Amino acid sequence: MADDTRSADEIQLVVFSLGREEFAVEVTQVREIMRMEEITRMPKSPDFVEGIINLRGQIIAVVELAKRLNLEAGERSGDTRIIVVEAEDIKVGMIVDSVSEVLRVSADAVEPSPTLATDVAAAYLRGVVKQDNRLIILLDLTKVLSLQEMAGLEF
Repeated sequence: MADDTRSADEIQLVVFSLGREEFAVEVTQVREIMRMEEITRMPKSPDFVEGIINLRGQIIAVVELAKRLNLEAGERSGDTRIIVVEAEDIKVGMIVDSVSEVLRVSADAVEPSPTLATDVAAAYLRGVVKQDNRLIILLDLTKVLSLQEMAGLEF
């Protein structure tokens, strides 16, 4: 049976790691992936906000995603990247341990996240992608950085 809607039912994900876990965000929300660079600290910012960078004339906030998700932050290395994402017209950089791939999955490969009453980070999840024998956690960026917080990070 031919299915012409297949591409509409697929999503592309940028897969990255934080510690031993793999996470992903939709490629449509990613503006660019850049190497780690000097970040200017901002006084009185939340502890997960690393500071700000100048991205071709635009000042954007950079957050330590591991801290935001209450995970152990990995050692910074040559693989450390800043993923610049945009949600609700607000750009933010997220520090991740490494970026591994762009993955195309069928939309029905995304399963609802298991309910973990004790895990605050569960509120930030859009679901879990099962790919072969991997589990990739799909983040909901609008919840990872609440709109109120994101507006507060604009410069």
